[in-house]
Amino acid sequence: MSIRQTLILMLQHLQNDMSTVHHAGAGYYSCVPYIRRYNKLLAQARTLFPSNDGIISTFDNLDEEDPKDPSEKSKVIQVIAVESGQLITLLESTKENADEENQ
Repeated sequence: MSIRQTLILMLQHLQNDMSTVHHAGAGYYSCVPYIRRYNKLLAQARTLFPSNDGIISTFDNLDEEDPKDPSEKSKVIQVIAVESGQLITLLESTKENADEENQ
């Protein structure tokens, strides 16, 4: 399995984990583990785009602070969900080009 496909699967799993916590009440849980994992996966994804420009440059690392307000925690989970979903889309959409280059 390629690094690209592994990242896609890990990002999808991260989304599933966050969905479970969100439905259980995201305001009562720490956001930090999700933020850290997203930032690490984003760093790995950046290695697949050597020029580091283009669409990958639109993704930023997320601040690893855990808000105290439950509604703010919920917003952080939403941001991670949106960003990870967009990163999955980017990785999937560039998969064909990467496969062609590797042949």
